[in-house]
Amino acid sequence: MRGTIIYGPGDIRVEDRPEPQIQEPTDAVIRTVAACVCGSDLWRYRGIAPVSEPTPIGHEYVGVVTDVGADVATVRPGQFVVGGFLTSDNTCVLCRKGAHANCLHGTGYDGCQSEYIRVQNADGTLLATGGPDQMPPPELIPSLLALSDVACTGWHAAVCAGVAPGATAVVVGDGAVGLSGVLAAAALGAERVIAMSRHADRQELARVFGATDIVAERGDEGVEAVHELTEGVGADCVLECVGTQDSVVQALRCARPGGLVGWVGVPHVADLPQEHMFWKNVGLRGGVAPVRAYLPGLLERVLGGWTDPGRVFDLTLPLEQAAQAYAAMDERRSIKTLLTP
Repeated sequence: MRGTIIYGPGDIRVEDRPEPQIQEPTDAVIRTVAACVCGSDLWRYRGIAPVSEPTPIGHEYVGVVTDVGADVATVRPGQFVVGGFLTSDNTCVLCRKGAHANCLHGTGYDGCQSEYIRVQNADGTLLATGGPDQMPPPELIPSLLALSDVACTGWHAAVCAGVAPGATAVVVGDGAVGLSGVLAAAALGAERVIAMSRHADRQELARVFGATDIVAERGDEGVEAVHELTEGVGADCVLECVGTQDSVVQALRCARPGGLVGWVGVPHVADLPQEHMFWKNVGLRGGVAPVRAYLPGLLERVLGGWTDPGRVFDLTLPLEQAAQAYAAMDERRSIKTLLTP
């Protein structure tokens, strides 16, 4: 099969790889229908995170089951499925508490930007959209793919920030996760959703997703603009969807005293400024999204016609052009790029 390998900064190649096989009775193998490039993949592409050796890459996918292990009971060959960016058994003590990202038996993947994928913990990871040979409409594929990561991660940011009906929410970051956070905040009932974005195309999509206000400024000017929109005190809920030092500090400064920051941006932070937390009673929580916890409810929303989270995909390329997909996202010519094997 063909699969994507990262060799080092800026070096993405699509090569022949062994087709995955069932190794454990709890495994499934799927034929990939769609995969994509994640903003977190760019940390390695940009050389910020090290690549010690050529490594298969990618963790987002939807596809059709081609084979299952003897113990797999919830999915079968021919079914179209979506799974989270980490596998989980959905039965351990942590999964039962909703912490699927920290499943005691969880795993990652051996690269999902490929034609076939081995999925461990298949019963606890995969959800089918219908019976065997019942493919979803093609126009739903991007939204179903978004559920494997960004839609659920944006939802996690909103949940961790305590978004509730009537709240004022600020979203720091206008990538696919940040835009998904806007969508989540609006769906959870925020009365005001302030999207911090400097790019016209992303501002437009943020408004489609439910943003009531746009703040293009950053730093002191950005914080001041948020305060002007929030009676001078800051937002009830802030969604941090980037992970850099500047973005995390910006999020903390945008929260009102007693507010909450939901942090889902992969962290590249040296220290947390306590003056924006302790002395303001600002809470900070979040981390890796427990996709499997959110997946059933969000899948139901997508199949039922919820506002299309797949609109974050603004470029589609064949798998063989994965290198171009990375370049497009790195250069901000694409919010998020979908790959079709």
